[in-house]
Amino acid sequence: MTDSQPFAPTALRQAADFRDRVREALAPIIVGQRHVIDELLVAVVCGGHCLLEGVPGLAKTLLVRSLARALAVDFGRIQFTPDLMPADITGTEVLDEDPADGRRRPRFIPGPIFRNLILADEINRAPPKTQSALLEAMQESRVTAGGATHELPRPFLVLATRNPIDQEGTYPLPEGQLDRFMFLVAVDYPDGDEELEIVRRTTSPDVPTVTAVADRGTLAAVSATVRAIPVADHVMRKAVGLVRATRPGCAESPAWLRSLVRYGAGPRAAQFIVLAAKASAALDGRPCAEVRDVHGAATAVLRHRLVTTFEAESEGIRPDAIVARLLGEDAGWRSPSPPRRPDPGSR
Repeated sequence: MTDSQPFAPTALRQAADFRDRVREALAPIIVGQRHVIDELLVAVVCGGHCLLEGVPGLAKTLLVRSLARALAVDFGRIQFTPDLMPADITGTEVLDEDPADGRRRPRFIPGPIFRNLILADEINRAPPKTQSALLEAMQESRVTAGGATHELPRPFLVLATRNPIDQEGTYPLPEGQLDRFMFLVAVDYPDGDEELEIVRRTTSPDVPTVTAVADRGTLAAVSATVRAIPVADHVMRKAVGLVRATRPGCAESPAWLRSLVRYGAGPRAAQFIVLAAKASAALDGRPCAEVRDVHGAATAVLRHRLVTTFEAESEGIRPDAIVARLLGEDAGWRSPSPPRRPDPGSR
């Protein structure tokens, strides 16, 4: 299927059914976190990598592992530590001696990255040299070792976790690495009822399991449907205009933003917003992407691509607040004041 070819209604039903079945499979394990699950599914069917950010204990690792089981894909986990080396991720070459002639020949031993779905746990605990080992893999779906290029299995997805409160022994991800992630998914605390249910389930004798409800063929079919979803010109212009508005030097940028943002998002952000809008429509069973899909994807795509100024940081104005105001103005509402600054007494 291509954008110029119509797709059968059965393809949309398959996409919507895919989302419902994955939600149902994860429900016995993951309590709440519906928006997190939906954003992960959007990224997965788009073939995009995801960064999950949240404090410890919010089941980020459990969610990724359970998602891999529900999708029946080959899963690998890499625990990032300060002493992790690039070869520990990509693999290494060893010399094997041929018993027939006694000659030594190089042999490549694949690393844990040769899986369909990789959990990069606490990715900011590894030094930049090791983090950069993921760059080629995430962008090109291949790795180079010993002068030879090795293709990674398809699909290939990296779901990384990051702890936002730990600073000791961590290395901030450079902007070039962050830009490879389609989404930055914020994992928040559960509400009271959800937390009660979590405690009830995890302290009972019954251990819930995840059942596989899809396979790589189903995932490939849904991904093809996503690519075939049409996007009207005005919807695509909305996505591009929103991204351009984040850049202080662009004419589309509002005056209030220029004191809060040093660097805005690049063209890859607009690509991801449009692709995510297509995926949201397909997973809803709708035949075309709409402006609401663009708005729904904007925060997760943009929040890790905005480099804020010292003024914004000192006043506690986060990228989410900046994107929220841009979306509000885009919807026709214009606030007379900057994004709300936190109450000093709450710090």
